[in-house]
Amino acid sequence: MTATPKPVIDTSRPHPARVYDWLLGGKDHYLVDQEVGEKLPAEARGNAARNRAFMHRAAAWLAGQGIDQFLDIGTGIPTEPNLHQIVQALNPSARVVYADNDPIVLRHAEALLVSTEEGATDYIQADVRDPEAILAHARSVLDFGRPIALSLIALLHFVPDGDDPYGVTRALVDALPSGSWLVLSHGTADQHPELENSTKDAYKKGAIPLRMRTRAEVEPFFAGLELAEPGLVTATDWYRGEPAPVSERSGFYVGVARVP
Repeated sequence: MTATPKPVIDTSRPHPARVYDWLLGGKDHYLVDQEVGEKLPAEARGNAARNRAFMHRAAAWLAGQGIDQFLDIGTGIPTEPNLHQIVQALNPSARVVYADNDPIVLRHAEALLVSTEEGATDYIQADVRDPEAILAHARSVLDFGRPIALSLIALLHFVPDGDDPYGVTRALVDALPSGSWLVLSHGTADQHPELENSTKDAYKKGAIPLRMRTRAEVEPFFAGLELAEPGLVTATDWYRGEPAPVSERSGFYVGVARVP
């Protein structure tokens, strides 16, 4: 049998997943990614960390509610703890499917996204703008007859209006059974209006499309869903069962919503 060739990683162009790795203090990026990161405002690194902390809290809360299936699109470079480590620590039999369109994520996924014996992790290299391909693969791992948590973390602000991010999200959500959840975070300039232009310029110079959205523009992603408390808030204000310890700017709107 002929082995499937590894996808080629383009090290001449920056990629959002690798820029995010740099922002989180990782080592799995290239100089072109670092150059974009260094042009971003200093607050970008703290905002990335606060956004990832929200993901950890939301995933743990859902696992605590009995959700044991997760579809995480826009995974990024695996930075521990990964989503599956969070949920499998609470439920070892949880199953997680990761998806990202950067080939470097595939290489790291093969080595790092290792499941517990009781559960499962799987990975597909795919673009969120091709939801049917992602769903077809996910159906081979997850049971679409039971609730699934769909995770879209720090992803949709890289999908321009012309690529219909609302329609893409709706196609994914509509495929989920009742009782499923959408976990979403989205970049915004509402909290950092003075940094909007410099942020856009940094990504533009790296040829990375960026469409930060206002709160009113993020709300439609949750249309028809039941937002869990505390609703659509900033990343540092999303807590369950306890008040946010510090109210600070985060550069992200976040929400966790149930599919009725």
